[in-house]
Amino acid sequence: MSNTSMNMRGKITFYEEKNFQGRSYECMNDCPDMTSYLSRCHSCRVESGCFMVYDRNNYMGNQYFMRRGEYSDYMSMMGMRENIKSCRMIPMHRGQFRMKIYEKENFGGQSNELMDDCDNIQERYRMSDCQSCNVMDGHWLMYDQAHFRGKMMYMRPGEYRNFREMGMSGQRFMSMRRITDSCN
Repeated sequence: MSNTSMNMRGKITFYEEKNFQGRSYECMNDCPDMTSYLSRCHSCRVESGCFMVYDRNNYMGNQYFMRRGEYSDYMSMMGMRENIKSCRMIPMHRGQFRMKIYEKENFGGQSNELMDDCDNIQERYRMSDCQSCNVMDGHWLMYDQAHFRGKMMYMRPGEYRNFREMGMSGQRFMSMRRITDSCN
């Protein structure tokens, strides 16, 4: 396998117990339901790539971004209250990044195009809220607080007309960050 192919692959291993103990499950793709492999998950090791992990099946619920490293007790490290139930590998993007954000649902209201990280949409664009977006290039993380803090949501290329329909009811996004190849 070439270096380029290796960089595009991710590998994460989940363990039932803290400190990488107990049964394990190695994952190199998306997994919508981890309960068929492990009854619980309390630690994990990301050997390569980046992943989003979710506390509900089918990529639902709270989302957490994991990059290369060891998470011996991720629940206390990341403030998670639930076990990991599903995970999604984030493919690395090596081109330009472009996302258009909108103040209102269905691409309404004020809009701005981003090509780099934005730590505060209120300060940079004088936008009070972001309710929809169109990701044209790259993969992004959106945060409900300024300065890349709070709950996050993974956005891949596509149109997102209504965050509420995606299970993010009452959530507003205040900062956005590109997922770059620094994950490896």
